[in-house]
Amino acid sequence: MTGLLGPGDPEAVAVQNPDGASPIVFISDHAGLAIPRRLGRLGLSDAELSRHIGWDIGIQGVTSILSDRLKAPYIYQLYSRLVIDCNRQAGSAQSIMERSDGTDVPGNHGLSEEDKKVRDVEILRPYHDCIRQTLDERLQAGQPTVIFAMHSCTPQLNGDAAPRPWQIGVIAHSDWRIGDVLIRLLEAETDLRVGRNKPYSVNMVMDYTVPVHCEGRRLPYVEIEIRQDLIGEAGGQKQWADLLAGILPRVVEGSGVIAA
Repeated sequence: MTGLLGPGDPEAVAVQNPDGASPIVFISDHAGLAIPRRLGRLGLSDAELSRHIGWDIGIQGVTSILSDRLKAPYIYQLYSRLVIDCNRQAGSAQSIMERSDGTDVPGNHGLSEEDKKVRDVEILRPYHDCIRQTLDERLQAGQPTVIFAMHSCTPQLNGDAAPRPWQIGVIAHSDWRIGDVLIRLLEAETDLRVGRNKPYSVNMVMDYTVPVHCEGRRLPYVEIEIRQDLIGEAGGQKQWADLLAGILPRVVEGSGVIAA
């Protein structure tokens, strides 16, 4: 395969409020469901593709509202994580999944190295190049930056008998300047069950966004996981956006990462 994206395919990355004055920059690695036309539907039904295996359900809706409300840039990926996972290093075990949460992905079987490379070159790299360029430009302009990496998580995974109890997960690796303040405010002001590095933690070898753009640049950040059953519809998305719009600026202020 010599090329992947063609006429009618969306760009690999979308940016909302690129000139937003907020110190907050939102990023979503799994916001979209697009599949390049040349890949068909990866051998899956629309019902399978629209499950959590294909994208982070609801997170684009939540974060789009936040971006407008807080006048903050929002960079997000339009393609399904089943085409290539933009929060994984290219070539890692979870970069292009042949099977995900019990679902076989026929379109990802038997790929040549060229097939894998073109997904990396045309989808993953432009997305992360956009993030890198945005962060570089803000640094050169002396504009403070705090990254909020926005995700959503399925209530249950791999047939687990018990649903995940956390409504929101707050995730970081070694830098908890933002995460600690966020947890403190959520626990003080809501009755939400908050997971610290739950249901996931950062994998510094396989993950991309936090190791490269956050920890790698020593920028203050936090990764957020909102449970998908709470934001699958527009009403829930607005509720969570309303909540976070009132908290996130205070998190940044309370963390002390930006000089007064």
